[in-house]
Parts: sequence; structure tokens; C-alpha cells
Amino acid sequence: MTQQQQNLINAVLSLPTERLPLVAAFVEKLKLEAPPATGAGDVATDPFVGMWKDREDLQDSNAWVRNLRKSEW
Repeated sequence: MTQQQQNLINAVLSLPTERLPLVAAFVEKLKLEAPPATGAGDVATDPFVGMWKDREDLQDSNAWVRNLRKSEW
């Protein structure tokens, strides 16, 4: 468990008992609104994959990053 998760649990546990149903309702609402989780294999079908494949300046990504860092720093 991360420190952030533990802090959240501690914050919820420190609430007055009558507030806990509100927290539960809020969490349920978040679960309903959250986008469905995708598996690792789904990323290959996302439209952003390969969108820069035809760019000449990005053929060597290491060189591109190196040049970007050199110009920015």
C-alpha cells in the first residue's frame, strides 16, 4: 500500500460516523464514471500508436531526445 493510499484511508477513518455513507456514495459514483480498464494488449490498437512513424526527424528517437535536451538545457 502506498503512503497516499494510507493517508486517504486515515482521512476516511477520521471522519464522523454519520459522514461515512456520503463517502461510500461518492466512491460508488466514481466507480460508475470511471472508464473501463484496458489490458496491456489494447494499447496497440489505439490510434496514437504510430502516428509519428512517417516523420523524418523522429527516425532516431534517441538522437531526437538528445537534441531536444541540448537545446532546452
